[in-house]
Amino acid sequence: QVQLVESGGGLVQAGGSLRLSCAASGRTFSTYAMGWFRQAPGKEREIVAAISRSGYSTYYADSVKGRFTISRDNAKNTVYLQMNSLKPEDTAVYYCAAAQAYYSGSGYLSEADYWGQGTQVTVSS
Repeated sequence: QVQLVESGGGLVQAGGSLRLSCAASGRTFSTYAMGWFRQAPGKEREIVAAISRSGYSTYYADSVKGRFTISRDNAKNTVYLQMNSLKPEDTAVYYCAAAQAYYSGSGYLSEADYWGQGTQVTVSS
């Protein structure tokens, strides 16, 4: 069992930055690929970024490429999402997820095993 707890969300003006953190319980963090998803009101949940178990491989949605950076510290059981140049369309609830598979036929972290409770990110114009 893995528990994921996100933090770092908040209200920021367009062009600003936020850093989300996701702390994982348990000793098996390094055996999971990790990722960040988001869900805006009235929209489906979408993947934002993913990182492999070692951190060597990363994936970004086109909408955030060049602005967001995902990283992980396996010694601290934590995954991060650095968000720069934020836009109002980035407003959403952001969720951390853990999966055995970094990529499957359905996409990155398409079979997530564990989810965090979510943290709200609001970007004002």
